[in-house]
Amino acid sequence: MLTTVEELSARRKTVILVTCCLSLLISSMDATIVNVAIPTIRTDLGAPLSKLQWIVDVYTLTLASLLMLSGAAADRFGRKRVFRIGLLTFAAGSLLCSLAPSIEVLIGARFVQALGGSMLNPVAMSIITTTFTGRVERARAVGVWGAVVGISTALGPMVGGVLIDSLGWQSVFWINLPIVAVAFTLTTVYVPESKSANPRGMDPIGQLLAIGVLFTLVFGLIEGKPAIFVLSALALAGFVWHEARHRSPFIDLRFFRSFPFSSATVIAVCSFAALGAFLFDMSLYLQGTRHFSAVHTGLLYLPMALGMLFFSPLSGRLVGRYGTRPSLLVSGVLMAVGAVCLTLLRADTPIWQLVTTFVIFGIGFGMVNAPITTTAVSGMPLDRAGAAAAVASTSRQVGVSLGVALCGALSGAGLWWTIAGFASAVIALGVAANTDWAYRSRDRIAPLLEQKVSAHAG
Repeated sequence: MLTTVEELSARRKTVILVTCCLSLLISSMDATIVNVAIPTIRTDLGAPLSKLQWIVDVYTLTLASLLMLSGAAADRFGRKRVFRIGLLTFAAGSLLCSLAPSIEVLIGARFVQALGGSMLNPVAMSIITTTFTGRVERARAVGVWGAVVGISTALGPMVGGVLIDSLGWQSVFWINLPIVAVAFTLTTVYVPESKSANPRGMDPIGQLLAIGVLFTLVFGLIEGKPAIFVLSALALAGFVWHEARHRSPFIDLRFFRSFPFSSATVIAVCSFAALGAFLFDMSLYLQGTRHFSAVHTGLLYLPMALGMLFFSPLSGRLVGRYGTRPSLLVSGVLMAVGAVCLTLLRADTPIWQLVTTFVIFGIGFGMVNAPITTTAVSGMPLDRAGAAAAVASTSRQVGVSLGVALCGALSGAGLWWTIAGFASAVIALGVAANTDWAYRSRDRIAPLLEQKVSAHAG
């Protein structure tokens, strides 16, 4: 059970929501802005493809590894405290990125930036849920939060393009500094401290094993060293063995006995792998092969971003009315169609064809977020829903990392046929997760989780 803050005025609650959304703004914009900057960084720093992949993947992998730990630390040591540490660390990492004299330093700075980023979104969402305690006001606050994701995704490519062409790639990191300064000030003045009455236990060994699985897997793909996958398999085996026996595991493996939860995890990985590959590969294509400017690249990304912006909330409404199957089917089909269109990509592909493909892909991706979260938490006990949603969020970052890594292991049509395969998996799982058998597996796991919680509480 979470502790709640004292009764706050409507004005103060609004300021708190704005503060949390500022952290979401910079972290959501970061993905698209940095991808637009990749070709310019390659030229300026003379970086090979593998190093460019690490600029993105060191960030997303660190987020994936630490999101749940940061959330647990905030519940234990104070959400306001951890949130402010995250803001300062993110700002320090952004400043180091802008000053990086070499690609290796830039990758290290991105790691620092990700350390801070892992303390932003999950902690901000905890602050929102403890501030907005009424059902209606909380729903509105979460709705605003979701809108910021769409707006920042739409703005990212355009803002990034203008900054890069005007001030250089370093400016995509400068933009974070004033936003962090405002968020830190508002947090200090307006956000009250809160902690969990029953904080989650810590699992450092499970955390380290999970990091080992993720980093060795992506390292093997990016550096072209499949032998290292043996280490990934060993780390995964150790992780499963340890988590099954730990009193407060990093990830409760019982979740995966629910087929809808397991399918949500795989859907998140597949769909976000598609997004990661799309953003990374298309930036190199548009600026490297087609020689478009960063601003022109941002304009071409805009139709995709608008598709995501408008269809993401529509998907949420469809899920509320018809369940997750229609949204997942539409998402999988459209992303698969977009990927197949990209298998035909040439150096002289007409602009109208590019824009059409980007719109199809953007709408498809926009449809997938709401059903991922809904499927992950469906049937979970109330006090385990947050942990289930956190696993889904982690899976999203893992997916982006995998997609970017595949851009080096595969090329041309081979990459996009693989992405089409991922999209087909979204279709298949969207159907399978909504069968009677899947519902029965979900219903069986909830009582087991409740028993475990009761035992720990006792």
